[in-house]
Amino acid sequence: MPKSRAAPASPDGPLSVVILAAGAGKRMKSALPKVLQPLAGQPLLKHVIDTARELQPAALYVVYGHGGESVREALKEEAVTWVLQRERLGTGHALLQAIPQIPDAHTVLVLYGDVPLIRAETLHQLLALAAKKAVSLLTVKLDNPAGYGRVVRNAAGRVSRIVEQQDASRRELSLRECNTGVLAARAGWLKSSLAKLKPQNSQGEYYLTDVIALAVKEKIPVSPLLAPEATEVLGVNDKAQLAQLEGARRAQVAGELMRAGVTLADPARVDVRGTLGHGTDVFLDVNVVLEGRVHLGDRVRIGPGCVVRNSEIGADAEVFAHCVIDGAIIGPHCRIGPFARIRPEATLGTDVHIGNFVEVKNSRLGEGSKANHLAYVGDALVGARANIGAGTIVANYDGANKHRTIIEDDVHTGSNSVLVAPITVGAGATVAAGSTVTHSVPAGKLTVARARQSTVEEWRRPTRARK
Repeated sequence: MPKSRAAPASPDGPLSVVILAAGAGKRMKSALPKVLQPLAGQPLLKHVIDTARELQPAALYVVYGHGGESVREALKEEAVTWVLQRERLGTGHALLQAIPQIPDAHTVLVLYGDVPLIRAETLHQLLALAAKKAVSLLTVKLDNPAGYGRVVRNAAGRVSRIVEQQDASRRELSLRECNTGVLAARAGWLKSSLAKLKPQNSQGEYYLTDVIALAVKEKIPVSPLLAPEATEVLGVNDKAQLAQLEGARRAQVAGELMRAGVTLADPARVDVRGTLGHGTDVFLDVNVVLEGRVHLGDRVRIGPGCVVRNSEIGADAEVFAHCVIDGAIIGPHCRIGPFARIRPEATLGTDVHIGNFVEVKNSRLGEGSKANHLAYVGDALVGARANIGAGTIVANYDGANKHRTIIEDDVHTGSNSVLVAPITVGAGATVAAGSTVTHSVPAGKLTVARARQSTVEEWRRPTRARK
């Protein structure tokens, strides 16, 4: 998904971001911690960390609890400070675990590990409202606010407090403006406010939202920001909500791609599970899945049902239906598929043709080479203009080790050939159909490696005795 390039987020001193990610997620009915549930191929928490990084914070903290070690292990490459919440006593208690490490002069932005679609642009606006003596609060209006804390405003329209659903009166439950939990405030003030929290609610927890009432009591302005889209701030509590956000993200990315000039046969049936770079006039058919880092050159066409993962596809290449391209570099003007598999470390030069039920792995094919039907090319260096016949197998594995095969320019292999590595097939050589080649093949010659055909006249096919 395209990311904006952001300037430093806080206009009023250094920024520290705290992501609360300690929830158990019991409604997920899963052994996987909630913040590790996948959205667009990445854990929910990874999406939040990536967005927080766009703000260029001075420090980034993740408060974890449930399934803690598995969360840390899954995201061990992330440059964050992990803070353990041993007892889950509410959001206020969670923030209290991280806040002592943050200098008083920092602005603190609180995010949530299960709210993955929040945008950096929205957070910039929220931070701009968090002046030295103000608290900024992100709110949202929902048609169905069930499960959310309600934002209560006074007669002047200012935020007076937030009430959790289980503690709300009937009138308060009728309110549609809801608390997202996302807020920004000065670290020094937050420290003193968190120390004043008491678990005076039906859950016996320390609610972070109670600091809003403290701010009002201390006559500190609470500046609300209404989220531009509800999907930005929706959390995930069960698999149904996860699927809802998956659809929302898919629609968001599809819109961005189309506005950037990509043609989608059906915006509802394209999944981008990573980052996509692209040229002009790219076409994606239905049920295309793009994973990891993918780059598509000008006028690339991807057919229906294809999966492209961590790969680069050059200009004017076409990938026909139901192909899998994984960790490969596809040159300009190539034709791939249908039903082809290009595996990691494969590199195809200009105008290479890989046809139906052909697999290429850890191999390089030179300009104009073709493998059009039912072939396997593994651990091979193939020159230019070679023709790999139908059913050709490059037998690269001896049961313990992989071996390299070199196929030079202008080689033709006949149907159902087996090239047993390690061998070299010289330039311009032809391997006869049905050959099993175990020694290097001289350039420019026809090599035949098959048993002489014979017929056994007296042979009879066995038959079963009749019952």
